[in-house]
Amino acid sequence: MGFKGFMGSKPRGNVHLALPLLMILAGLAGCSADQYFMVPKSNLETVNTSVQNQRATLVTMENNAKVRFEQAINDQTAFTETILQAISAQVKAPECPPVPKQQACPAATAAKAVASQLKGKLIVGEVEKFFLTAAETVYNARIDSGAETSSIDARNIVRFERDGSNWVRFDVPVPGSEGLLTLEKEVSRRVKILQSNVDDPERRVVVELQFVIGNHTQVAEFTLTDRSHLTHQVLIGRNVLRDVMLIDVGKEFATELPDTMINGNSGYRDAIRDTL
Repeated sequence: MGFKGFMGSKPRGNVHLALPLLMILAGLAGCSADQYFMVPKSNLETVNTSVQNQRATLVTMENNAKVRFEQAINDQTAFTETILQAISAQVKAPECPPVPKQQACPAATAAKAVASQLKGKLIVGEVEKFFLTAAETVYNARIDSGAETSSIDARNIVRFERDGSNWVRFDVPVPGSEGLLTLEKEVSRRVKILQSNVDDPERRVVVELQFVIGNHTQVAEFTLTDRSHLTHQVLIGRNVLRDVMLIDVGKEFATELPDTMINGNSGYRDAIRDTL
């Protein structure tokens, strides 16, 4: 039976009966719902006390852990220090070998060798005294940074073969006289020299010569060429100057050779050869 049948054939007249019935049902529903809202609540003061007690316990545990950690660190440091001291006591400190006494080079002890230096480089002027060891002769050498290779006055140049190698025999002038000294050297190489007043390049022989300027002894390459028409019998080029000498263009003879060279001591050549 539908709602309309339950209410009768005259619904408008039964409205007053349905309304009280709905109110009764709502009241019963409200009573059943109140059983969920009437659960007893815990005492908040007891809860707060419990929370504070737990917090105090955590702080105490944290402090105890910190103390134990610091104690462990201190124990570990002390243990490490003990091991290091034991190792230091057992390991013998290394001893450096004695420095051997160095023998003075004859060139360095030669009397009155004068040479100024700047940052380890010899300062030279435009003209310097040049001692040729092989001839035991002193020449005036022109210092020229524009020339790549040094050269020396050589006459009567003759090439020949010795033990399968190319050699050259040549004469060098004796300053202050008409005399010549004959030298023989192994050929290092040959170079082409192109001069402004000559169309064809000139082939020159290059040899290694030992020489001294001031207190500096060196072996370097020199081209052999006739310089009789020039003022200076020796030319010092960049192959000697590089990383060794600095030129003071306002000076001449900025260095002095040892007296033993100037006085022609024949034993000095062998002494300086041992220093190279």
